[in-house]
Amino acid sequence: MSKGSDKRPIVIRRKKVVHAHHGGAWKIAFADFMTALMALFLVMWILSASSEETRRGVADYFSTPLITAVTGSDQAGSTRVIPGGGPDPAHSDGERARMDMLQHSRPSPQERRFFTDLQERIERAIEADPELRQLRRQMRFDLTREGLRIQLLDTEQRPMFELGSDQVAPYMRNLLRTIAPLLNELPNDLSISGHTDNVPYAGGYRGYSNWELSNDRANASRRELVTGGLDPDQLLRVSGFANRVVLPDTDPRDPVNRRIELVVLLPEIAEAIRNPGTMSSDATLPASADDLVEDLTQEPLPTNASD
Repeated sequence: MSKGSDKRPIVIRRKKVVHAHHGGAWKIAFADFMTALMALFLVMWILSASSEETRRGVADYFSTPLITAVTGSDQAGSTRVIPGGGPDPAHSDGERARMDMLQHSRPSPQERRFFTDLQERIERAIEADPELRQLRRQMRFDLTREGLRIQLLDTEQRPMFELGSDQVAPYMRNLLRTIAPLLNELPNDLSISGHTDNVPYAGGYRGYSNWELSNDRANASRRELVTGGLDPDQLLRVSGFANRVVLPDTDPRDPVNRRIELVVLLPEIAEAIRNPGTMSSDATLPASADDLVEDLTQEPLPTNASD
């Protein structure tokens, strides 16, 4: 071999330097941030340009529990997969019996909007009439478990009826006939109830009393509503409560307790009134007086320890 072949080749290794970069991750995060910021300003702009009614509807929507929105009923308090042990969640026995429905019934967000619209239309109609405008302070609107309640209250200066009578005052007649066609705009049934103060008749409850007076005034209001255009088929209940239901924080003799209450009923409440619930089949009544005596003698009454 030659001397030249004894020399080993020189290998030069050069380290390749790669200039790394951060990639596009920051761009995605920044884009998400800008999208969220744009959505926030868009929502703020929509809310500022919306009416009070729209904002109330949005608030009602987000305050409704998810289970209520999905099933259409309030089952948030239930700890069972199938409420009340029924065969399916829509079954109407056990925990979701009629009495439970009445106790926990409340207007849905959509029904609240309908009731609010009705109240606003009534208030606008009253405000447009100079005579009725003076009666606005004698009206109260509130939502109850039964539905929208409209209360027409008496005052000493402007009573709704003649004293101790069911004769409707002219302005009360005008008010009822103005309200009547507006009540037709909702398909809900209507309940009318009459109430009196605690001042008794001279004959007490043996003759014509506050019971008859409250019922007669409720019927007189019904006649004026029908004359004003109310659909008679919407009337479901007309009743008198005498002086038994006093307004909270008022004296029983206060004139405001002489009032007429109109309730635009929720559908489930109207259905419960049409079909009142009964006791379970286990709680049957005795067929005759002999059976009652036999039932009483099966279990001895407790004796007094001193005997």
